[in-house]
Amino acid sequence: MNKKIGKLIVTMFGIGLVKYFPGTFASFVTASIYCFFYTIKLNYILLILINFFLFIYSVWMINSLEGEFTEIDSKEIVIDEFLGQSIPILFFYIIFNEGSVSNTFFFIMVFLSFIGFRFFDILKPYPINYVDRNIKNGFGVILDDLIAGFFTLIVLYICIIFYGQI
Repeated sequence: MNKKIGKLIVTMFGIGLVKYFPGTFASFVTASIYCFFYTIKLNYILLILINFFLFIYSVWMINSLEGEFTEIDSKEIVIDEFLGQSIPILFFYIIFNEGSVSNTFFFIMVFLSFIGFRFFDILKPYPINYVDRNIKNGFGVILDDLIAGFFTLIVLYICIIFYGQI
């Protein structure tokens, strides 16, 4: 596939090119997209499939674009934020879509997912920091963000269980 299209996708159509905090901006846009999808009740199976194919394509494209960016895990590449942020949001999207939870509670969980994901993605506790330092390819670029997404999901799910909402 065309490298120009690949570059558009891994930079989330240019979001990665913003001057300040491109990862945070990409995470915010991701959260906003999921809020819109939840409002229109887009089928979550379609979202899972899109994420799966986007993951495969992005790993391949990041490897193919080696040399196009200053480093393999360049700040311009923000598709990893989309995929990592999708982990907790998709989980809540699925369980709230099947239940009778208000839209407001879903939006609160999206906001907390955004905060939690950015916390883990920036702080990079083990094993996120290990992956970030040692796996220097397309898979590693995305894997550290997926782990940050899972950390966020686990923390938020535990909080919700103690709060008694699920």
